[in-house]
Amino acid sequence: MNPSLSIIGGLYAITPDLTDTGELLEKTRQALTGGARLVQYRNKSANSVLLREQAGLMRQLCKEFRVPLIINDHIDLVIAIDADGVHVGREDAGVVEARKHLGKNKIVGASCYNDLERAQRAEQEGADYVAFGAFFASATKPDAVSVSEYLMGQAKQKISIPIVGIGGIQLNNARRVIASGCAAVAVCSDLFRNDNVTTQAMRFTQLFAEYQTY
Repeated sequence: MNPSLSIIGGLYAITPDLTDTGELLEKTRQALTGGARLVQYRNKSANSVLLREQAGLMRQLCKEFRVPLIINDHIDLVIAIDADGVHVGREDAGVVEARKHLGKNKIVGASCYNDLERAQRAEQEGADYVAFGAFFASATKPDAVSVSEYLMGQAKQKISIPIVGIGGIQLNNARRVIASGCAAVAVCSDLFRNDNVTTQAMRFTQLFAEYQTY
């Protein structure tokens, strides 16, 4: 098992689509200062040049805080900037392909939506964590499938790698996600759109301290 798995837990910050690189870096720095344990660089609107520029700077920032940087979708970008891992979804390269290109020392995460069989297959194929969601309605993915607490109960029995909860997670509902058995909660809007990102990150981090999940 990848030694990085020991830190797959807590607040998992998912970056918003920002063309202003300075703003992206400043908000991410605030999230890290507040206790974010993982960062996923995700920018669906950026071209390849901006992706490469932002990802490289994000890599430097995350190294400063000793927090893993996960790249959404782009295996080639992980290799180019030596990021810590990749997160793949239904439309992206699969876990097997990601592992083949990245080797055993990089983190590979997989979106599993509300599909327990997909999650079990991802674990068998070498994923380091699986993400279930959406737990709640999300501004970024309003049509996403929903996840029940019953499904999470089944997942905890059948999956041994960490589970990440995603989708519409906010400070006022994150406790339910943590209580369902998720090692981490992936948050974008309720973190980065807050007037004080550091304080909001600290609030999420405190929730995990209460549950002593990591």
